[in-house]
Amino acid sequence: MPKMKTHSGAKKRFKKLKNKFKYSASCKRHLLSKKTTKRKRNLRGGRIVCTRDNGHIARLLPNS
Repeated sequence: MPKMKTHSGAKKRFKKLKNKFKYSASCKRHLLSKKTTKRKRNLRGGRIVCTRDNGHIARLLPNS
């Protein structure tokens, strides 16, 4: 049986918590001058993956 490979795009985007995954918010890399301070502040924290998607992300990251 072949080795289980980790999805390289997913390993850059998701971090494993105890039983869920977190990721960083989008829209905060460039063109920030037109975005309000409130919007940028709300994009600052991490996000938690929806519980329905946990199984799919876990399949992409078998070694985490």
